[in-house]
Amino acid sequence: MRPGQKTVQSLVDELRTRLDGDVDDSSLAKALYTSDATNYRVVPSVVVLPRSRNDVLVAVAAARERHVPVTVRGAGTSMAGNSIGSGLVIDFSRYLNRILSVDPEARTAVVEPGVVLADLESACAPHGLRFGPDPASGTRCTVGGMIGNNACGAHAMSYGRTADNVLSLTWLTGTGEIVTVSSGPETFDAVPGLGDLVDRHLSVLRKEFGRFSRQVSGYSLDHLLPEKGRNLAAALVGVEGTCGVLLEATLRLVPRAKGPALAVLGYRDLATAADDVPNLLPFHPLALEGLDTRLIDALRRAKGPDSVPDLPKGGCLLLAEVPGDTPDEAEQAARKLVDTAATDQSQVLPSGEQSARLWRIREDAAGLAGRTEKGDQAWPGWEDSAVPPEQLGDYLRALAALLDEEGLTGMAYGHLGDGCVHMRIDFPLEQDGNLMRRFLERAAVLVAQHGGSLSGEHGDGRARSELLPAMYSAEALAAMAEFKAIFDPEDYLNPGIVVHPLPVDADLRRPRAVELHVDRGFAFTHDGGSVTKAVHRCVGVGKCRADPRDKRGFMCPSYIATREEKDSTRGRARVLQEMLNGSVVQLGWRSPEVHEALDLCLSCKACSTDCPTGIDMAMYKSQTLYESFRGRIRPRSHYSLGRLPQWLRVAAPFAPLANLMGRIPPLRKAALTLMGADSRRSLPKLPKAPFRWDVRSRRRHPAPEGAPRVLLWVDSFSDGLDPEIPRDALTVLEAAGCDIEVSAGEACCGLTYISTGQLPAAKARLRNTLDVLIPHVRAGRTVVGLEPSCTAVFRSDLLELLPDDPRAKELAGAVKTVAEFLTGIEWQPPKSAEKLLVQPHCHQYSVMGYDADRALLDGMGCDVDVSAGCCGLAGNFGMEQGHYEVSEKIARGGILAKADSEPERAILADGFSCRTQVGDLAGLGSRHLVQVLAEALRKGEARNPG
Repeated sequence: MRPGQKTVQSLVDELRTRLDGDVDDSSLAKALYTSDATNYRVVPSVVVLPRSRNDVLVAVAAARERHVPVTVRGAGTSMAGNSIGSGLVIDFSRYLNRILSVDPEARTAVVEPGVVLADLESACAPHGLRFGPDPASGTRCTVGGMIGNNACGAHAMSYGRTADNVLSLTWLTGTGEIVTVSSGPETFDAVPGLGDLVDRHLSVLRKEFGRFSRQVSGYSLDHLLPEKGRNLAAALVGVEGTCGVLLEATLRLVPRAKGPALAVLGYRDLATAADDVPNLLPFHPLALEGLDTRLIDALRRAKGPDSVPDLPKGGCLLLAEVPGDTPDEAEQAARKLVDTAATDQSQVLPSGEQSARLWRIREDAAGLAGRTEKGDQAWPGWEDSAVPPEQLGDYLRALAALLDEEGLTGMAYGHLGDGCVHMRIDFPLEQDGNLMRRFLERAAVLVAQHGGSLSGEHGDGRARSELLPAMYSAEALAAMAEFKAIFDPEDYLNPGIVVHPLPVDADLRRPRAVELHVDRGFAFTHDGGSVTKAVHRCVGVGKCRADPRDKRGFMCPSYIATREEKDSTRGRARVLQEMLNGSVVQLGWRSPEVHEALDLCLSCKACSTDCPTGIDMAMYKSQTLYESFRGRIRPRSHYSLGRLPQWLRVAAPFAPLANLMGRIPPLRKAALTLMGADSRRSLPKLPKAPFRWDVRSRRRHPAPEGAPRVLLWVDSFSDGLDPEIPRDALTVLEAAGCDIEVSAGEACCGLTYISTGQLPAAKARLRNTLDVLIPHVRAGRTVVGLEPSCTAVFRSDLLELLPDDPRAKELAGAVKTVAEFLTGIEWQPPKSAEKLLVQPHCHQYSVMGYDADRALLDGMGCDVDVSAGCCGLAGNFGMEQGHYEVSEKIARGGILAKADSEPERAILADGFSCRTQVGDLAGLGSRHLVQVLAEALRKGEARNPG
């Protein structure tokens, strides 16, 4: 029940007076916290981000006095709807995230609930230790959330569930009492009524609870049994915030495996792989993970055929991680497992990058499974059912038959070694939840018939609590209700979850969204023209909250800088979803909440690659700006930075005067302020002449017949700001024996217009560009681009802005980066032993990838270190007023930190914005790839003049 407005206002007033932490009842905060990684949407009354334990005590007490429900939340990655609520939501992830101690001798760690699992793992790694459970969301999920759900992960079959690895909990009960609980009679006997509950229900606790390792649904009351040590701490793991609030936890740590090998086995389907699991368990694998190969096909479609290594054939892959005292022993053990497996499709991978790539695919499976083969949205709901491993094959065949009967599809994956299966299903939630309800009711009966559990690691939440009678007797359900009443007698902690459950089809998010198609701007082709489908690609997995500097990607730079949910890709998607709902965010595209959430989006496009759902926030931001300012006065930066190609042409004859202005601080600051740019930035130094004025830009550079035919396309940045780059590009292409024509100044990609939402102007420039470039393409020339962001436009945005022009596909297929072209013609680059620190441009990383560049540099013999993450400037973003601090923080945590730690390395940055950033903030010089190549060529000629 939603608390009344006066009650909420009274609560907010008290919290703002008494708390040090953040108290937010704005419509933006409500929009951000309406959902987690589930199908459900519940608008909270107020959100609190506590800075101390005292903040938590005060907030919970104030809510209890007013009978306002309390829901606790970590990273919001719950897939069952157990971290959203209508009253007070407490987010621990921002401040209460300290690792209080790591004791390598005792193999323990003491943590606050907001600690991210990956941070705990980093702290334990130097001691050769780790926390055993490892859910796929480990780069962003919090330990508090893991304790709330009894998280497991791929290695639970060897290290146990979270409940098996918790030694003690400091716990705030619903009555306001702080207790520290562990195992043994001391804390058990100290809780009034607990002994009586166990005595009265002794038989049912032994019969119905703890039947197999992945029985996570309901409360784990079997831990209270005397033969299990009366472990109250373990019993409180997995209660999903319904019995108290975690304040601190002491965890058991385990030794890290020493370079385990990975056996990859191919089977006809998931059920066949499951049949073989009992044969493989005697080898004591650390993990046995199943993966529907349609998920791998989805990755190849999204990122290209080279994104996945060659793998064994079959409809399902089984990943068996096998330990050993040495890497050789692990590989030998893996080969013995392969010899026993009931398949002839296999390979063994040693510990290293190839096996790590497969694990990353497995970690992204929840997002990859979010779309069917036909491109329809697939949803959680029957997300993580589990059965004893010996029942798994039969269960999977019965589940597949049930899906067929209901006309549904889903791609499965999961922890086959201990019987847990994940699946996203294409419920037609854009209509209603009727089919979902019918399927869930039938599936609950099915899993119970196989001796299983509705949930194997995510908990019940809103998705499954109503279904618990399918697997528990009335007495077992009564025992759970009594257990909750001991710790939360007033039922205000996460009500409606597990005990007194809410309907599984209540508060569904997708049916409430208004369907919206736009007739101008982007086409949203991958979503059938539907903005609604596009923004609902985000299902909340929260990968955007993971730090990209772990070498896994570039997303999401603004969130890493601010650690605010509104600055994550997920947060922005939630606000756009609420805009389509219209109840919290009410003014459509022009809503202040929308613009505040999108303000710090760098339009880096990293989410389009790093988020497994394929969401493209850069495109959504551009469309939002277009819709918001259509027919209205725009911000000054849109007229200055957004129309930079025009201004460069105008300014070229006045370069000396413009450069003089840039050297006089008052004039520079005044000019930047007038532009809507931050006055701390520099004005770019204009060359004496743009490249298009160079005689070399106006002539063909022929080569013998049969030579690779190239059109060197010189973009506005290279032409008007860095003409030495196209000059060096000509040097390199000539050395590669190419027949070259040059297009300089006639064709503009419209990038700056796109990033500022001036989409009609962008389309006009792109049409003109097609007129200029397509004749060259049809003459058999490859279009080679120099500026990564501009080149990326032709490979991505062009197709969305001009989808009905067949020439768009022609150009997209003919455009390559310098490295892609040179490696494609198998040119042998000049040798160089230079040490380089490389900053890939975000758009290149996201659209073209950096593999070809890396191969070219390796072929030169360069010693290369590639910096992960965005440089922070991102075109007009870092120049605009209000963005400087975030832009600088991103750079100082990324490329500039790398440069400080490796001063001997020269910086290579193809992007003009990247070069500008390191020059502006650190006074560091940097070069484009073609400059590195041309310099190596000149040095080689100097050494060998003949």
